Amino acid sequence: MYQLRRTQLIRTDLQTCWKYFSAPANLHVITPDYIDFRVHSPVPEKMYSGLIIRYTIRPILGIPLNWISEITTIEEGVYFVDEQRRGPYKLWHHEHHFKEVEGGVEMTDIISYLMPFGFIGKFVHWLFIRRQLENIFAYRVNKADELFHPLRKDPAVNGVASVNGTETKKN
Repeated sequence: MYQLRRTQLIRTDLQTCWKYFSAPANLHVITPDYIDFRVHSPVPEKMYSGLIIRYTIRPILGIPLNWISEITTIEEGVYFVDEQRRGPYKLWHHEHHFKEVEGGVEMTDIISYLMPFGFIGKFVHWLFIRRQLENIFAYRVNKADELFHPLRKDPAVNGVASVNGTETKKN
């Protein structure tokens, strides 16, 4: 089993941070464009335990991979867990933790996962997957810093940010 853990400071209050990161519609905003993340199931404004999300990603050579996740656990404002039900991993368990601290919210992601295909999966992990996951979470750190910049009143939703009360389209 592999584990990736990332903690970052989000410069906003707990309610705003929770609302943004627990909204399924914002997933594509915090995912790098090269992954070509596309949701294929209707998603509510607010997640709930048992929510199933179907999407595709194209992480390697543009080859589409279908992924189905379930939101298994939620403690409002504290944490939520998504687990892969079908997808590229043998097991994927992703915890999202939120804690109010001085200067904002400490957000911690803990991803526990198993690669399929035994030795071949371990080799692909060593060669490519681990680095790609680290790059995706580095992107999320930078994106969160951009979205929750101290001059911005509200984070960008679906690529639109409010800066000093003026909406600006994000590319």
